[in-house]
Amino acid sequence: MRSWHPWLHFRTITRHKLLVMRYCFRIGLYKQGLLHDLSKYSPTEFLVGCKYYQGTRSPNNAEREATGVSMSWLHHKGRNRHHFEHWVDYSLDGEHVIMGARMPRKYVAEMVMDRISASRNYLGEEYTYHEPLQYFLKSKEKLWFIHPQTKKELEGLLRILDKYGEDKALWYIRNVYLRDNRGKRVKSPGKKLRNHR
Repeated sequence: MRSWHPWLHFRTITRHKLLVMRYCFRIGLYKQGLLHDLSKYSPTEFLVGCKYYQGTRSPNNAEREATGVSMSWLHHKGRNRHHFEHWVDYSLDGEHVIMGARMPRKYVAEMVMDRISASRNYLGEEYTYHEPLQYFLKSKEKLWFIHPQTKKELEGLLRILDKYGEDKALWYIRNVYLRDNRGKRVKSPGKKLRNHR
């Protein structure tokens, strides 16, 4: 029988959330930093996290191994736009049943902050800024359902992180990636995005 770890899980997800918030603030994504992963505190996700907590990887993987599906993950990805799985939709081209819709840049940037923070949180002292790219490359070839542009942008940002380190990568994301060619912040599609669901 599994033992419950509510305090350890709470501490892990809160430490992760605060790390992501700090990184998002550094790149100018204040609202996303504040709202990041709030669904992890909902009963659907939090109770699963307590039950399957291990401290070195996501409890969603342990739930998936134990039951064949992670209901916590299905709940999470449907409510958090910084996950590329959130952007999977039906395909109309007939080649595939599903396809990835292109992610707005602000969510790709948040995804990079999430990956840095998850690596820091789970690896602790063993973390280096090379880890997020290495983690991505392990599964890159299996990610056929991601929109090609989103995949290219994600890998490109992780390669900048890998080559130049956090400070330069964060500067680039804030001052180049999240801006248009006139130096203005890139806007989301707005109402169209809110009505996506």
